[in-house]
Amino acid sequence: MPLVGTGEIVAPAAQAGHGVGAFNVIQLEHAEAIVAGAEAAGAPVILQISENAVRYHGGLAPVGGAALAVARAAAVPVAVHLDHATERALAEDAVRLGFGSVMFDASVLPYEENVRATAEVVRHCHAAGVWVEAELGEVGGKDGVHAPGARTDPAEGAEFTGRTGVDALAVAVGTSHAMLTRTASLDLELIAALRAAVRVPLVLHGSSGVSDDTLAEAVAHGMTKINIATHLNKAFTEAVRDRLTADAGLVDTRVYLGAGREAVAQEVARLLAILTAPRPAVAAP
Repeated sequence: MPLVGTGEIVAPAAQAGHGVGAFNVIQLEHAEAIVAGAEAAGAPVILQISENAVRYHGGLAPVGGAALAVARAAAVPVAVHLDHATERALAEDAVRLGFGSVMFDASVLPYEENVRATAEVVRHCHAAGVWVEAELGEVGGKDGVHAPGARTDPAEGAEFTGRTGVDALAVAVGTSHAMLTRTASLDLELIAALRAAVRVPLVLHGSSGVSDDTLAEAVAHGMTKINIATHLNKAFTEAVRDRLTADAGLVDTRVYLGAGREAVAQEVARLLAILTAPRPAVAAP
């Protein structure tokens, strides 16, 4: 199955009313595990590389090239996405490398500056056939602090997408980045209201803090692209820790990293089964 554009995965899912899993890649084992899980589930998937991961690797090309190679060899549709880019130059790097989409995050700017900067990135990316996601309404907790008050206004979301031309919108509805427990409380009525007001697919960031049942409810109420990173990192780390604890003399990195890779593959397959299950849509209140 060839590498596909992100829109080729997200648009049909939004129309059908089911979710799409978008999982973060930090190293090669993550990309391999995510694709293996998607193949086991028989579902398309999005490999995401964050600005933090780019910084860790010293540039986008090493980790981005690896993710693209894994995607091209997959047996299911796989897209590669740049997540949370705050600099236009990094978004342009992703376009040059052949990514299917970028998430340009100017949400910390005043509203009008966010609109202007995002629209400029959209023009550049669309000229190259690349899909663009943006964010409106701060999604809290980059440092792990839950931010229950952060919310996206539906009318503002509709105006923002119309003025910028973005292809998807990340919205603040109660999640928080880097949560280690799955206890986030989502505003499901707000999700439905956003879905009714905004003409592009909605994206849920910080989904590691959301329980299985609430993820299913979020999709039923109108979320499409579901971003998950920390939850999978927990699974990877726990498997590696268990393998090293079981054999204090183990030094072969393939053995313990392989345990982490397998744990992530299993969890990706399980999560995709939840996100892609058909369910009746919930109308806006």
